[in-house]
This record gives sequence, structure tokens and C-alpha cells, in this order.
Amino acid sequence: MKRPIRWTVALTAALALFAGLVLLPFWLVLTGSVKAPAEIIARQPTMVPHSFTLDHYAKLLAASDYPVYMMNSLIVASVSTLITLLLAIPAGYAFFRMSFPGRETLYRAILLAYAFPSIVILIPLFGIFAKIGLIDSRIALVLVNVAFALPFAVWLLRSFFAGIPAEIEEAARLDGGSPFIVLRRIMIPLVAPGIAAVAVFAFVTAWTEYVFASVMILSDAKRTVPVGFSGIIGQYQIDWGLLLAGASLSILPVVVLFAFVGRWFVAGLTEGAVK
Repeated sequence: MKRPIRWTVALTAALALFAGLVLLPFWLVLTGSVKAPAEIIARQPTMVPHSFTLDHYAKLLAASDYPVYMMNSLIVASVSTLITLLLAIPAGYAFFRMSFPGRETLYRAILLAYAFPSIVILIPLFGIFAKIGLIDSRIALVLVNVAFALPFAVWLLRSFFAGIPAEIEEAARLDGGSPFIVLRRIMIPLVAPGIAAVAVFAFVTAWTEYVFASVMILSDAKRTVPVGFSGIIGQYQIDWGLLLAGASLSILPVVVLFAFVGRWFVAGLTEGAVK
């Protein structure tokens, strides 16, 4: 049945409004980072810059430890994402294929990790890490990030595995494939969209984590971008150009990651698998 024109117009307007609400802040940050200081603090904001300067970026990279913070965040987020994938893929497949007592109960219970605010376990984790010597270590941040990202990653990948037709896996088993071979050569390529989604989720979660990074890391040389960037904001005076330049650069790694894995989100889960 043909959709009425008024519903098409309403849907288009709603999508345009939503896109504007999402994209407008990014546009203001990016354009503000190249504006002259006088234009940034002007009473009348400008949507299109009337001035152009890269002094804010030059000052940020040369006169602060921002490059160090970026490198620390890249290391922590990349390692956290890799470990999350290495653990979530076999765990999700195990919840999908293996039979063991309490499987369904455990599967539903893994999301309970998100029922408690992170601040609740901050002090106990700090005490544990202090006893084993992980305070002021990037390893502590990796462990925390993996612990928080893994439950959702397992839950999501199990759903992707369950969406694959059983005939594909049965055909591979009839050809003599072991569970490990079936997982590596058959299942993983078919759940590539789910793996991409988990990778983006784990990376963004680790990249933006602030609470634990602000407590677990003591030295300035090991701070990540959210914690180190907060130190750029002065108590009595704010350098808005520096702030906007730092915010713009902090978006770049996430954009690059999505540029590499974004195509998997539109790929068919089992496209071409069944002849």
C-alpha cells in the first residue's frame, strides 16, 4: 500500500530534525576549533567561520601533553577492544552451541553487570588493584574496560550466531570440521557485522571512560584523553580554542575506526552463504 504523502513529509522532517540535533554539536566544535579567539567568544555565534586559524591545534600539540594522552588512549582502547573480541567471540559461540547446566540462566545474568553504577565498584576495585600493584598502570584500565564491555559483547554476538541458518553449520560438520574450524572458517565471517558492532562499542567505551581512569592513573604521563583533557580546562579561565581543538582531535580515532568497519553494518549476515 502506498504511503500517504503527509507521512513521508513528516518522517523526512523528523529524520532531518534528529540528524540536526546529532550533527550540529559536531559542526560547532569542528568549526569553532579553527575560529579566531575573538569570534569564538563573540556574543553572536557564527555557524560558518568568518576567520580561519590553526593556532589552537599548534598550541595544543606543542605546548601541552595532549599527544601523550592520545597515545595512551589509543593503546588502552585498542588493547581493550582486541581482548574483548578474543573473549566475546568464543563465549558467544559457546552460549549459542554448547549445552551445559545453567546456560540460559547465566546468559541472562551476564547483563546484570550493567545494573550497578560503576562508581559502586570503584573503591573495591581500587583496593584490589592496589594490592596487586596495578595502580597507575594502563593494564588496570584495560581490565576495567574489558570487564564492562564483555557482557554486552557476549550477549550481542550470541544473538548474531543464533541468526545464522542451522544448515550452514550442519554442512560444515558433515564435511568433518571440528567446532574450532567451524567457528574460525564459517561462523566468524558470517557474523562480521556483529564483530564490527562489538569492536566499535568496545573501542568507544574504552576511549570515553573517565571515572576509573581518573582514579586508577596517578602520573600525568599515563593519563588518557578524557582525564588529561580535563586538566586543560582552567579553574578561572578557559582557553576555548584549545578546548575545541582537543575535542575535535578526540573524535578522529572513532571516525577512522568506523570508516574501516562501517561497511560491515550493511553487509548481509548470510549473503551468498547458501547456494
